[in-house]
Amino acid sequence: MMRAAKPLAVAATTGMFIVLLMGATVTNTGSAQGCGASWPLCHGEFIPEYAFETMVEYSHRLVTGVEGLLILGLSVTVFPLRRRLPELKALIPLMLFTLVLQSGMGAWAVKYPQTPPVMASHFGISLVCFASVFLVMRVLWETAPITAAAFEAVPSGYRTLAWAALLWSVVVAYIGAYMRHSGAELACYTWPLCNGSLLPDLASPGVAVAWGHRLAAVIALALVAGLEFWSRRFQTARPDLYRISRLASAFIVAQAVAGAFVIFSRLSLASTLLHAALMALLFAALADSARRTLPRRRTADTGISASQTAATAPAR
Repeated sequence: MMRAAKPLAVAATTGMFIVLLMGATVTNTGSAQGCGASWPLCHGEFIPEYAFETMVEYSHRLVTGVEGLLILGLSVTVFPLRRRLPELKALIPLMLFTLVLQSGMGAWAVKYPQTPPVMASHFGISLVCFASVFLVMRVLWETAPITAAAFEAVPSGYRTLAWAALLWSVVVAYIGAYMRHSGAELACYTWPLCNGSLLPDLASPGVAVAWGHRLAAVIALALVAGLEFWSRRFQTARPDLYRISRLASAFIVAQAVAGAFVIFSRLSLASTLLHAALMALLFAALADSARRTLPRRRTADTGISASQTAATAPAR
């Protein structure tokens, strides 16, 4: 079962990443209504007439459908492994729930055009779905389970910071998506300052949202930098957390550069897709970092984690 689950998890993770990028393409090319108000068909047809917006929207739906089957297949495949790998008990339902929720919201948005807050939530849920599939893949491919002693090397404050960084990244992503769907992306038309000012006129349309997004991103940058610097203190015991924190730092710096590219290119498709892709990778890295800080049960006397014990126990 494990042999089949591993490549399936890689395929599902790759597919979900593509779905995210295609969703961003739909938004940034104005193709959300490319199939009219019909769903799941396009203009009421299985094979609609060609138009650029129609092609973008319909291909997004088709790829999402294939990805749904991959996630369903992955869930069925890894379900028998949930006792060996206890983290799957939470990840499987999260993966399925967010898949159904984001698909339902997408269909609802087609038939009944929604407000920016709802559409921003749709992007946030897609990020959570991607991260949950990614974490399933990470759990399956782990070759050296983390011992209870290694978990004890992580300060409780670091654990709090890791989860704070993850949750705050959701806030940053939500504000960014809200900004995009409300048409406020260029309300701050200079970078890094807003319209050449550190304290812009927040009464101007969209400025409060755009400037708020940048301020939230600065806080996220500080949180991620804190994770990297703190993890250096115990990198001998937990080199995995140090590596992941460095990766998250690289992603968030690249994300800031991509944000500047969005402004300077005046919303070019390449810049907006790069921005969305880096957000997904950053969120996945932070989710993996937070997961690895969680304590694990261990059996008495041995100090072996419960997941390791289950993995090595003979079948009954």
